[in-house]
Amino acid sequence: MLKYCCSLILSLVIGSNLSAQSVTTKNEEAIKLADTQLNAYNARDIEGFLKPYSDSVKVYMFPDKLMYKGKDIMRKEYDDMFKSTPDLHCTLVNRITIGNKVIDRESVFFKKGVPPLDAVAIYTIEGGSITEVVFMQ
Repeated sequence: MLKYCCSLILSLVIGSNLSAQSVTTKNEEAIKLADTQLNAYNARDIEGFLKPYSDSVKVYMFPDKLMYKGKDIMRKEYDDMFKSTPDLHCTLVNRITIGNKVIDRESVFFKKGVPPLDAVAIYTIEGGSITEVVFMQ
């Protein structure tokens, strides 16, 4: 009986560690994708910015207003903004990760003399790419 209990406890401990490692790996992947797009955004690097996104990414304004779908439309939206907004810069204020979600509070600076925009972006990660973004302002 003692041998059975020890085996059960050991398997539970190992199983919980593997589960925790799996969650940590998913969080790290999600954070890496969010960081990649943020760094490229600040560099106004359209190709680097788009790289973490799925081809069929959906972009919403909170709570559920679909703004557009697809990387091609995202390219047009952001490429135009990158070219026309030389002072553009986004500062990460706070970040929370929960499962396959990265929730970023951001301060977005568009133009000298204009206060930055306080915003929240919620990124959903599936299959190694960002599949959905929900913005709140």
